Amino acid sequence: MASWVLSECGVRPLPRIISRSRTKVVHDSRSKNRISYSNKGVSDLKFLSIRVSNGLSRERNWFLRVSAPLKVASVDEDERGKRVKGIEDEADFNPGAPPPFKLADIRAAIPKHCWVRDPWKSISYVVRDVAVVFALAATAAYLNNWLVWPLYWAAQGTMFWALFVLGHDCGHGSFSSNPKLNSVMGHFLHSSILVPYHGWRISHRTHHQNHGHVENDESWHPLPERIFKSLDYVSKKMRFTAPFPMLAYPFYLWTRSPGKTGSHFHPGSDLFMANERKDVITSTVCWTTMAALLVGLCFVVGPIQMLKLYGIPYWGFVMWLDFVTYLHHHGHEDKLPWYRGKEWSYLRGGLTTIDRDYGVINNIHHDIGTHVIHHLFPQIPHYHLVEATEAAKPVLGKYYREPKKSGPLPFHLIENLVKSLKEDHYVSDTGDVVYYQSDPELINNSSNSN
Repeated sequence: MASWVLSECGVRPLPRIISRSRTKVVHDSRSKNRISYSNKGVSDLKFLSIRVSNGLSRERNWFLRVSAPLKVASVDEDERGKRVKGIEDEADFNPGAPPPFKLADIRAAIPKHCWVRDPWKSISYVVRDVAVVFALAATAAYLNNWLVWPLYWAAQGTMFWALFVLGHDCGHGSFSSNPKLNSVMGHFLHSSILVPYHGWRISHRTHHQNHGHVENDESWHPLPERIFKSLDYVSKKMRFTAPFPMLAYPFYLWTRSPGKTGSHFHPGSDLFMANERKDVITSTVCWTTMAALLVGLCFVVGPIQMLKLYGIPYWGFVMWLDFVTYLHHHGHEDKLPWYRGKEWSYLRGGLTTIDRDYGVINNIHHDIGTHVIHHLFPQIPHYHLVEATEAAKPVLGKYYREPKKSGPLPFHLIENLVKSLKEDHYVSDTGDVVYYQSDPELINNSSNSN
């Protein structure tokens, strides 16, 4: 099986992105008019078309007002601090504008030891989490009390989610520098919770390489208006009404998202290249073996007991996964951009991700809420993400959105989820910098049902 293991997963080198700064960006957050921008001749930025929702349209020649430096040099700590202060002093910050720093500037701010992967430390987290999983199951089975079962389901579902996050580290190569160890541990962790490791790993790599891109992103990307309008009413209602989207993950593994085809289980899926098919077969066999084991245990302890011990916690894990991953890319108080074409870059796409605070759950699910730095540098181990994020904040400036502080449990995020599902429905079919729009009919029907 070792011969089928891919080399360590990481982010592919990307073309050099040339930042372009505007001398003036005017935005009135109090205005009810919707203003959209589109470039004609993006390469030279000669023309900027401004369209206002009241129907007026005009074009102005901004050629002399646009600064397009050939190179943005790396900066030392003092210069970086001055430059970020300039961002924060702007009266109207535009999150869709190209940032005045480069990926290399963020990388340089992160301490060197944050990049070190310690396989023994990673394994210690696996041992801890697996021990907790078996201890919870043994305790619940022994007590077999209906006062205990709901507590067990909540706790075990959370622990299944923690196992997924450790397998997620394996997929990124941040678990260790040994690809074989990453593959073995990834299959052990993900197969145990019915996730096809390599199938997921490859599609998740696509997500990271295209984060923030309307068409090319893989996970929780927005629907273009034409696809949204092609959905029947029931499909729209299921997709944008809680809790149904929080149960989507198993179906996504089999069929992907609307507008995309393929399966994480099928080696011939267009998700995978020809040289990845053996890896996909390996993971599908492991998944099938786990499913067969669960069926066998149903005959040993009974289907009802297996439902209580594994089935319900599994769906708890699914809800955790969908809840966390959705809110890492949606639901911020301010609308965040999505990109296409020449406006998209790896850096700009990564900066649209959102950090979240989950209270006491932060440690349990291995600080996955520190998502911005993880998206930009997925090879950083989870146990260094908090420190790396703190070090990068002075560089990121307002491009980093400080998460709202959570209580012991992150109940405050439910409001963000519901609001986003109610308002964030689709993006325009055209334009290289787009924002979520709402379907009035869906909003009205949702309000009437409440």
